[in-house]
Amino acid sequence: GEKGYFIQPTVFSSVTDDMRIAREEIFGPVQCIIKFNTLEEVIERANNTCYGLAAGVLSKDINKALMFAQGVQAGSVWVNCYLANMPQTPFGGFKQSGQGRELGPEGILPYLENKTITIAIPQKNS
Repeated sequence: GEKGYFIQPTVFSSVTDDMRIAREEIFGPVQCIIKFNTLEEVIERANNTCYGLAAGVLSKDINKALMFAQGVQAGSVWVNCYLANMPQTPFGGFKQSGQGRELGPEGILPYLENKTITIAIPQKNS
C-alpha cells in the first residue's frame, strides 16, 4: 500500500551503547553498526539491556560464532543468516521480550493440561 508508516532499509553507523537505537528493540529494516574489540566485550554489551528477543552474528569463525550464540541472552540466535524461523523451532525472547514460546513443541505446551488416571485392576491368580 501507499499509506502508513514505512521506512526504507537503513544502516546507522557510529552507534554508541547509550543511544536509544542500541538499547531498545527496533522492529523494522534497521541495522546498527557498533564497533567492539573482543568477543567477551560484545557479549557483555549485547546483554546489557532489558530485552532479548533475538540476535544475529556474521562470522567466518564458527567457534567464535558459537561462543557468541551461547553467551548472548536472546531467545533466538542466527549465525550467518537472519530471521530463519521454522515451524519446528520454538521462537520467543528472554527478559522483557515476551513470555513463553511460539512454534515447536514448546509452543503447544501452554494449551495442554495433563491428567493422570490410575486404576486398580484385580490380578488373576493362576
